[in-house]
Amino acid sequence: MNFSRPGAIDLSALKQPQARPGQPAAGGGGTYVVDITEQNFQSDALQASMNHVVVLSLWSPRSPQSESFNALLGNLISQYGGQLVLAQVDIDANPAIAQALQAQAVPLVVGLVKGQPVPLFQGTVDEAEARRYFDELVNVAAQNGVTGRAQPTGAPSEVADDVDEPEDPRFAVADAAFAASDFDTAVTEYEKLQAQYPADSEVSERLAGVRLLARTQGADLQAARKAAADAPDDLDAQMLVADLDVSGGHVDDAFDRLIQLVKRTSGDDRELVRQRLLDLFTVVGVADPRVATARRALASALF
Repeated sequence: MNFSRPGAIDLSALKQPQARPGQPAAGGGGTYVVDITEQNFQSDALQASMNHVVVLSLWSPRSPQSESFNALLGNLISQYGGQLVLAQVDIDANPAIAQALQAQAVPLVVGLVKGQPVPLFQGTVDEAEARRYFDELVNVAAQNGVTGRAQPTGAPSEVADDVDEPEDPRFAVADAAFAASDFDTAVTEYEKLQAQYPADSEVSERLAGVRLLARTQGADLQAARKAAADAPDDLDAQMLVADLDVSGGHVDDAFDRLIQLVKRTSGDDRELVRQRLLDLFTVVGVADPRVATARRALASALF
């Protein structure tokens, strides 16, 4: 559960595909396709994405192209040997998931890496283009420490012993709390770990990510934007919008909002905003070029 913000990475302009060795399809009648509902979304999508990449395909029976496109994606994903799992979401039957992902039309395809969304594409694409997106998604996941492989549904259970990586026992309690959507407990457990391992960047990233989830849980984006517009000097209102923007991938907007707030504040208020920015820098990932740009802008605002 490394929250170094893959959801903030722009995958809209991908490089040309590189040659890659073929991956075997799932054998023994297994498949790397699952149906996701509001009931199993937490366990089979969010929690599963802590170990391997999950590709959410939002579709509707009312969209004739959706089912054939899901078949194309499923055939393609089978070639990745468990690096990717296709999680199909019928938005008519599961409107809460569609709302959470701000889906305005289907098909909509979104990656999940350690619980964080990675916007991929809306509408249908051909297999070659989908492969380019998926190759880049696998690279993004690897950069964020997600290298596990899923066991195909219907395959013998011992396959999992060969491909699953051992879980770090330090995170067991926090992971269990996260799986239960008990973000307050997860934050507390990660804070304990940070006190024990202050130099461990993975602990810091996990803590920053779960703090973000705790702050944004149940928040309404439109209501938050209106509150921030009505009260431009309300620190909580401004910081909530910044949190929601990072969650939605609007990283530059979030950073700019808080940097402008730093310029308008002083003393304890300024320090509070600065700390929130540093927290979001950790969520997005210290290697992200937008973080480097925002750090320079923050230094200029402070000094």
